[in-house]
Amino acid sequence: MSHPVSLGAFARIFHVETAVQLAEAFRTHALTEVQLNLSTFGFPTIPTETEVSSDDLEAIGAELMAAGLTLWGVSATFNTAHPNRSSRTGQTARAAEFIARMGCTGTTAATLCSGSRNPSDLWGFHPDTTSESAWNDFRASLDALLPAAEQAGVLLAIEPEPANTVADVDRALRLQHELGDDARQIGFILDPANLVTNVALSDHRYTLERAFGELGSRTICVHAKDVVDWSSTLAGYGVVDYELVARLHNDLRGEVPLIIQDAKQDELAEVIKLLRTSIERAMA
Repeated sequence: MSHPVSLGAFARIFHVETAVQLAEAFRTHALTEVQLNLSTFGFPTIPTETEVSSDDLEAIGAELMAAGLTLWGVSATFNTAHPNRSSRTGQTARAAEFIARMGCTGTTAATLCSGSRNPSDLWGFHPDTTSESAWNDFRASLDALLPAAEQAGVLLAIEPEPANTVADVDRALRLQHELGDDARQIGFILDPANLVTNVALSDHRYTLERAFGELGSRTICVHAKDVVDWSSTLAGYGVVDYELVARLHNDLRGEVPLIIQDAKQDELAEVIKLLRTSIERAMA
């Protein structure tokens, strides 16, 4: 049985200053799901109460809801495995305070980065990121955020990414097992492009089918981007098989949004057309 797809995008694709302008941009493209980083509006990704008050957060959520949009996720990304303990613990405390205030926005999830030992790029490669010490530091950061997420009634969204501590399906499963009962407070984002990075083309289908099969019950979002730029994909040189992704997405439980990432504003309409065509073909 096929299910309707809730299609959305990263808010930062659009050049806007207010939630009202953002809502209009989404409605113009018939998008319904918003993944928001407050930097879209010129604020820090993780603002203090002084920088963005709880009233302001509530107003942003209300504006989007009034326009018929769903604020699926709000970014709380920072380097949860940063090699400098002082930096890591300070950012963790700030993120916890921010996540605890997210409940008023109506969002489903606070999106995180599982961290890297690269001190200048939280998504950057570093050989020590695969170490147990990096994993333990990430876990300590995550454990400190769990009570804030529970207080706000939001999930902590973790995305397997090749250069991070939760690099793949196996590490995502390890995290879920280690968390035990606390696993109810997290959900996974599956990004097909990230999942097949550094994987032989002949193994792409197996890799994606395994990821959706193993993590599907805890998947709360699927990202739409390619291993290459969208301009290359639109020109016919794409790598990710979006008909396969559409079929796997359709098998997920509940309404899991498909959210476009890394598209330029002037190519978004064509990206949406490509994805909708892939969905239609997959469901035919």
